[in-house]
Amino acid sequence: IGKRFIGKRFIGKRFIGKRFIGKKVGIDLFVAIDIDIPRQLLTLTLATESSTGAIEHQCIKRQWPISSGAKGVGQQTGSWQTPLGKHIIRARIGDGLPSRAVFRARRYTGEIWTPERHDQFPGRDWILGRILWLCGTEPGFNRLGDVDSQRRYIYIHGTPDSEPMGIAASHGCIRMHCDDLLALFSLTAPGMVINIHE
Repeated sequence: IGKRFIGKRFIGKRFIGKRFIGKKVGIDLFVAIDIDIPRQLLTLTLATESSTGAIEHQCIKRQWPISSGAKGVGQQTGSWQTPLGKHIIRARIGDGLPSRAVFRARRYTGEIWTPERHDQFPGRDWILGRILWLCGTEPGFNRLGDVDSQRRYIYIHGTPDSEPMGIAASHGCIRMHCDDLLALFSLTAPGMVINIHE
């Protein structure tokens, strides 16, 4: 594409997450996140959007293992499943907080996760470090009514280092280890496209 990816910026182009025109190929490129459920893998890519609205990933930049819903994929409120389809980042939460800050209802509790604290609260669904709150873009599939990803509080969020990656074990969100999420979070912006698929 004639431009190098360095940290948060494309040299001579706008901040990551915003669209830019590929100077040499004349294609409307943008940074996107691809979440592959069977592979339990999150990939940061350069992508294009087809005339039908499909996201076509052109160039892989970074990859991290994830853990999606233990009950599989599904759109329904109350299913505890991970929703499919095209989403955007509705909000980025936790910037500047400790990497293992503990959240409840998207608010920092003042706690910092440690193995000792973990042992005090067995079975707790830890939401740590950073939150990327997702919003569906497909009405009737992952937006509005009883299939609304945002109202289901579907996030990409940090989880304890002791939790396994590469297997489906969450309550419907996308879990990442905290250090991996920190690296991803710094490369995101509100409105960034996220495609979750089988």
